[in-house]
Amino acid sequence: MRTGSILFLIGAVSLIHLPGLPSLALLSLLPLCLLLIFTGHRLRWLACFLCGFLWTLLHAGSLVGDRLDAQIEGLPLVIEGRVVALPEQGKSFRRFEFVIEELVDAQGNSWDSPGKVRLSWYRSDQVLLPGETWRLHVKLKRPFGFMNPGGFDYEAWLFQKRIKATGYVLKTGENIRLQAATGSYIHRLRFELRHRLDTILNGIPVSGLIAGLALGDRSAISAEQWRVLTRTGTNHLLAISGLHIGFIAGLVFFISRWLWPFAGIFLHGIAAPRLAALNAMMAALVYAALAGFAIPTQRALIMLGVVLGLSFCYRRTSVSHTITLALLLILIIDPLAVMSVGFWLSFSAVIVLVYGMAFRVDVNSLWWRWGRAQLLVALGLLPLLVLWFQQVPLLSILANCVAVPWVSLLTVPLVLGGSILLFINEAAGRLMLELGSDSLALLWGFLEILADMKFTVLPVASPSLVAFMAAIVAVAILLMPAGLPARWLGGIWLLPLLFAPAELPEKGYFRLLLLDVGQGLAAVVQTRNHVMLYDTGPKYSERFNAGSGVILPYLRHSGIGKISILVQGHGDNDHIGGLLDVLDGVAVEKVLSSVPERITHPDVLACEDGQSWYWDGVLFEILHPDKASGLRDNNRSCVVRISQGRYSALLTGDIERLAEQRLVAAYAEKLASTVLVAPHHGSKTSSSAAFIDAVSPDFVLFPVGYRNRFNFPKQDIIDRYRKRNITMLDTVNSGAIEMQWHKSGLTIINYRKALHRFWHRQLADPYQ
Repeated sequence: MRTGSILFLIGAVSLIHLPGLPSLALLSLLPLCLLLIFTGHRLRWLACFLCGFLWTLLHAGSLVGDRLDAQIEGLPLVIEGRVVALPEQGKSFRRFEFVIEELVDAQGNSWDSPGKVRLSWYRSDQVLLPGETWRLHVKLKRPFGFMNPGGFDYEAWLFQKRIKATGYVLKTGENIRLQAATGSYIHRLRFELRHRLDTILNGIPVSGLIAGLALGDRSAISAEQWRVLTRTGTNHLLAISGLHIGFIAGLVFFISRWLWPFAGIFLHGIAAPRLAALNAMMAALVYAALAGFAIPTQRALIMLGVVLGLSFCYRRTSVSHTITLALLLILIIDPLAVMSVGFWLSFSAVIVLVYGMAFRVDVNSLWWRWGRAQLLVALGLLPLLVLWFQQVPLLSILANCVAVPWVSLLTVPLVLGGSILLFINEAAGRLMLELGSDSLALLWGFLEILADMKFTVLPVASPSLVAFMAAIVAVAILLMPAGLPARWLGGIWLLPLLFAPAELPEKGYFRLLLLDVGQGLAAVVQTRNHVMLYDTGPKYSERFNAGSGVILPYLRHSGIGKISILVQGHGDNDHIGGLLDVLDGVAVEKVLSSVPERITHPDVLACEDGQSWYWDGVLFEILHPDKASGLRDNNRSCVVRISQGRYSALLTGDIERLAEQRLVAAYAEKLASTVLVAPHHGSKTSSSAAFIDAVSPDFVLFPVGYRNRFNFPKQDIIDRYRKRNITMLDTVNSGAIEMQWHKSGLTIINYRKALHRFWHRQLADPYQ
């Protein structure tokens, strides 16, 4: 069982890491593999691996095929279908999952439905109930996300949730509710509970956190609250997680066993362990239902079901058999679970606790039950946290030692009990919910103090495979029982993880990385000992911007803990939207900007023609703007030229023809550069013929967004560069673009290709 389950897992992981799916004809081998396993053939272990591989192929293949037809992408469409799950409610938008049953274009032609899609309804307070049938006028696009080193894989997230397209509801056209809500009873119950919570907790700062604990609905949690949770390592607490479900089940189990002797003749003949197991599973099912049976709660239910099922049947088995059985059941139900970070963290936490608690004495002390458990989890999960998030939460042990028992023992029972009582006795439910919110507000003050401390997290570069495996060995050694000799050696094995060397440019050379931030601009230029960040990308919403979502994850991934100079070249949202989060998330020594009055920093200056500096043999020069020209808006963008011997790059921001004319007149041949980041994203107002001829680049990079509303880069501009045989790359087709200069020449990395997996879109080159 144990070996077979682990081999099944390895097979699933192997499939997930492929850049393309193999032929579905391989699925014909699945019956043979099952036969080899059940007959105990000597090839059964190979068959277990192949079963995991083929079972995952079956699920993945069924999802890859059904996608939105490319011909209708971005066109006005009329769809009919049902609202599923619980819609997210923002101040001026609704976001919801919708299963399309009929799809028609503007000409009345019918198209195959892609299935489940994710829609946004902006500037609307329309009430959407799960189970309602609607006719909507929409625009849809196939799944597409940013591709950056160290960044979040949005396409993988959509793939795992079985979402085949995203889009938005059009303001034009009549959007009609065709049928009242039917079915979807659980989600309708969740909707009603959220409505009551909103009414009762309206105006209370922690109301969004209460909704997260009661319903798993985190849409109302503010960006500032997420910052506090993330910096203290407690974000796992403010949702219906396996921790909370397990605690509620355990609480009901022990209460049932304690009350059983008082039940009298009513439960005569029913053994206490069986009754407790049944009650615990029912409580877990109720709590998971409140979360809409989200994927993390499904995993928790399966793991809990295995444990309670064995207890109900009086079956004694080893912990390792129990864990691997739960693992196998989860993978059979959903093999794509291996794509989730939560899957690995959940099982790793259980394994670490079992390993760290085994063969110990004094297991009943308060420190052992709470403090040591947090220490074990923090140390045991350290390799995974560094691998995925490139940071060590230094204060998370302290935060969780207080927050875990506080939330589990006090807040969750009050919130869960109050939520259920609302449907029985509203006054009693209201009282319990208010007590629950008060308890959370008290804890929140403590977490805010920790989050505001300077050294809450330690950034660490993304580790190599060797460093990661060494860290696993280190954890195994450090978690051995006290008294075993040479446990200190574990600390030595841990050093490669914590002090992983960053990959630096050669001395005298530099690296340019144009990040994929959608329709916006952010670029990182790195020399041997210094880093310059040029622009900080767009802000998309109150909860997401390029600073926190793209730039900071890349800096952590690359082991960059300080920016020597931040050049904020332009003040439009698509260039400055991520600035505040960058300044808050990483040390910045100096800022140069065309809009210095909008930046709060102790050392901020206006960028002006004539400023320059040398870093590690590489020259950085500000060529624009100058005081005399009097140019404004886009034409005041900071222009930076980076040069080293034969190689150079020119960053131009959003300059237009007037600024280009001024640069050509002022610098003539000095503008010549190997790489040009296209002015104003390739708009018709920029990239004049005279400017292109003066720069004469080998490569031009377009920082643009997928299906952007401006249709950048414009065809006229593409033709202008093509006429001069200049190689064109953009962040839609390439993802992040890295230009690495070194002694042997230039290396170019296209991250959409380098990070490609079978669920990612691989677009045709539009410049061929």
